Amino acid sequence: MAKEKISYEASIKEIEEILEQIETGTLGVDELAGKVSRVTELLKACRQKLHQTEAQINKILEEPSTEDQSPDDE
Repeated sequence: MAKEKISYEASIKEIEEILEQIETGTLGVDELAGKVSRVTELLKACRQKLHQTEAQINKILEEPSTEDQSPDDE
């Protein structure tokens, strides 16, 4: 199965929609397992995206700024 590309925001929206369906009882028993599985996939993708973003931010913060370097450093 190919990995689906979905934005963080779209994932959160879909999770919220599924949770609302579960809370309001609009999901049938036959659909419930599939929806829970989908939420699990979306949560995994969200965690992965957050970890990637955190790593990117940390990398940016660790890079020395050209403004921080004095002319003697060159």
